[in-house]
Amino acid sequence: MANVVTVFGGSGFVGKQVVRALAKKGWRVRVAVRNAVLAYDLKPLGEVGQIQVVRCDVRREADIARALEGASACVNLVGVLYQTFGVSFDAIYRQAATWMADTCKSRGIQDFVQISAIGANPDAASKYASTKGKAELAVKKALPTAVILRPSIIFGAQDGFFTSLAGQIKTFPIMPAIGGAKNKFQPVYVGDVASAVARTLGNPAAYGQTYELGGPEVFTFKDLIQYVGEEVMSPRAQVWMPVAIARLIGIAGDIQAGLKGLLPVLPAPLLTTDQVLLLATDNVVAQDAKGLKDLGIAATAVESIVPTYLWRFRKNGQFAVTA
Repeated sequence: MANVVTVFGGSGFVGKQVVRALAKKGWRVRVAVRNAVLAYDLKPLGEVGQIQVVRCDVRREADIARALEGASACVNLVGVLYQTFGVSFDAIYRQAATWMADTCKSRGIQDFVQISAIGANPDAASKYASTKGKAELAVKKALPTAVILRPSIIFGAQDGFFTSLAGQIKTFPIMPAIGGAKNKFQPVYVGDVASAVARTLGNPAAYGQTYELGGPEVFTFKDLIQYVGEEVMSPRAQVWMPVAIARLIGIAGDIQAGLKGLLPVLPAPLLTTDQVLLLATDNVVAQDAKGLKDLGIAATAVESIVPTYLWRFRKNGQFAVTA
C-alpha cells in the first residue's frame, strides 16, 4: 500500500498542482484544509480513493495532530498574503510549522517539505519574511531531514500576481511605480514548484537541503508592469511613487485587510504596509543556491504560460488581433 502524505493547505493555487504531482508519483494524499466543502475538486486529481480531504485549522495543534495520524510524510503549503483580525503571519507560518514539525518528530516522520519563500529571514523587517524565516528555523530544529523550498513569485492560471496585475491595469489609467519599481523578481511556474515538491519528498538525497526556485529570467517590477500591459493590450504609463506615499496607501490596506477577516465579502487590499517592505528588496535566486536545475527541472518561461490565461483581459478576449 502506498505511503500517506498529509498536505496542509492543498486546496490553494499551488496546493492543487502539488496534490496532482504527488498523486502521479503514487502517494496516497491526505489534504488538510480549513474548509473541506470548498475542496470538492481535489479528489478527481488522482485515482479513486487516492486523495482524501480532511478538515484542519492549522491554528489548532490538535487539528494538526489528527491530520498527521497514520501519515509517513508531510508537506506544508499553508500561506496567506496579508494579516487579518484573527489570522496573523506568526500563527500561520511560525506557529503552525512548529506544531507540524514537532508532531512529525514525535511520530518518527522524516519526510517533510516546507514551502517557504525567497527572502525568508528571521531578522527581516517584513513580518511575512520574518515569520517565514522563523518557520524554517523551527522546522530544521525539529527535523534535520526536512527540505526547504523557497520560490520567487509563482505564476500560472489563477495566480495572485499576474492576474491581479492585469486587473489593476484594466482598472486604472496609470500605474504607480513605487520607488521607481526597480526591485527584481524571478517568476517561477507553479508546475515547476509542484515538480520540485514531488522530486524532493521522500528523496534521501534531498534531506536537509534548501532549494531556491526561480524561472529562467529576472525582471524588474517595472518590466513586469509593462509586459502585462502589452499582453492585455492596455499599456499604461508608469508614474513614480515615493515609498512614503505607498506606505500611506498600505495603512489603508492594513485596515481593509483587518476588516476582511470580519467581513469576507470585502475585496482583498491592493497594498499593505508589509508588502511595501517586501517591495524594497529583490526576490531572486541567490547565485550559490541550489535550484530547479539541481532537481533536474527545466525552468518554464513566463512568456510561454502567462499569455494562455491573460487573454481574457483583452477587449476581444481570445479573438483579439495580436501582432
